[in-house]
Parts: sequence; structure tokens; C-alpha cells
Amino acid sequence: MVARKNGSPWDCVLLDLNTQDDFLGVGGACRVRDPQGLLSSVRRVIAWAKWNHVPVISSIDSHRASEATHDGFPKHCIDGTRGQSKLTCTIFGQHIKIEGDSTLSIPVDLFRRYQQVIFRKRTHDLFGNPKADRFLTQLPTSEYILFGVGLEYSIKALTLGLLARGKRVTVVADGCGFWSSSEASLALRQMAAKGAALVSVDELLTRRPRRRAHYPLHAVGSNGNGHARRNGRGRSNGNGKANGTGAAVTVGSAQPTVVRPTGSEPTRNAWLKPVRTEAGPL
Repeated sequence: MVARKNGSPWDCVLLDLNTQDDFLGVGGACRVRDPQGLLSSVRRVIAWAKWNHVPVISSIDSHRASEATHDGFPKHCIDGTRGQSKLTCTIFGQHIKIEGDSTLSIPVDLFRRYQQVIFRKRTHDLFGNPKADRFLTQLPTSEYILFGVGLEYSIKALTLGLLARGKRVTVVADGCGFWSSSEASLALRQMAAKGAALVSVDELLTRRPRRRAHYPLHAVGSNGNGHARRNGRGRSNGNGKANGTGAAVTVGSAQPTVVRPTGSEPTRNAWLKPVRTEAGPL
């Protein structure tokens, strides 16, 4: 269960941008500079969020196979490929994936049930997703804390967009991946000039937000390492509801669709496969 005082804003919300195999994994199609060093920072930030029960908004960079390359980058994060997958360590026990459709309908109180809300991102700017725009704009929080990939594009665009909306923003500078050191340095200066606070991972780890919610470290129905139990728990009860919460939930404007792993397949691979609902294509 997740407990929180009604009506009170969150102390902070973590924004996890594009921590995916194509950017950080071995053999990724579009790896950032020093991916192993960044991965170490990402793990520390995620551990801090889990320990302090901080709500997390994540984005996955998503492109169709038919799209042409742009900005000089090779094709990456193609729908349904391994490279599009989020890193296992960045997936929280209680998470929900919100798919885009033709509506702006999205509950603002999702963090009362889930620690992590995941949006698909088709462009550099997460605000290009209307549902993400509405959720980020209306969410009652005192501060957004950003990290992930990439500093010159997605992180800068989202930071400037949040600042323009009157939000308080902190960027974990050494928790952000980049491809060009000169452009990354310029992006940091631009964000700081507009009012964003820049901190290091070490500085972030000293912070202790007030715990207005309590989330389980692992999904109910998992054995603690991301694999589903095989004791019958988590099966559907026949009316579209699940007995356990160890699977991802994909939400469009239609009734939520529960996507379950099979056997001992890791949970992340279940929901990262292309899923289509009555709400329309991904």
C-alpha cells in the first residue's frame, strides 16, 4: 500500500530520462560518452530514490523503424527492439506505463498507487507528449530533479520547459549523459542561467526528503530480483483485474490493459514489447 497525506505536495519528484540500452548498454546503437561511468551514477540515483520513496517520472525514447535518422545520430530506440528497453535497474517495483492517444485524460494522483510513471517520447522534448505535459504541469510537487540522457537535447528541453512553467528544477549534472562535451557544457550554463540548480550525485545523496509515501522495494508477486513468482499469484481473476501487482499496466483512454510476463522472463521485457490497445497505436 502507498500512504500519503491528501492535498499536500510532494517534496520532490525524480525525472529519469531515456535510461535505455541503446544509450547505456553494451553494443548500444547510440552510446553516450563514458557509459559505464554514467551507469554507476544512474544506479546511485535510483538507489537514493528507492531508499527515500521518491516518486519517479520516466521517459523512453521511442522511434519507428520507418523514421529517417536525424541530427547525425544512427537509428536508435526503435519500437520493439532490445535497444529501446529500459535498464533493469531503472524499473521500480510499482510502475505504470501511460501510452499516448488522442486524449489528454490522465489521473493526477497516480503516485498514490505507483512509484514510477513511464511516458513514451517521440521527440527530444518530453512536453511533446500531451499527456506528459499535462501530468508534469499539474502535479503538486515542490521540485523536479532531472538525470539521464541526453544533456544537450532532452534534459535541456525539459528543464527549460519546466522553468517556463514556473517549476523549481534541479539537474544532477554528473548523472546526465551526453555526446558532445562542449554542447553539454553550454547546456548546463543555459539551464543555470534560467534558474535551474546544478548538483552532483554526492550532493543529492545527502538529501533526505520527508516520506509522504511508502512504496514496496519490489513488485508484489515478484521474488525481489525482477522475476515473476510461479505459484499462481498474479493471475487474472477473469474480470480484467489482477490478484497481484507484479506486472506493468499500460494505460490509454480505454480500459487499462495488464501485460504479464511469462515463466521467468524479466518483468521489463513484458511491457517493453509493442502493445496496442483500443485507444489506438503506440
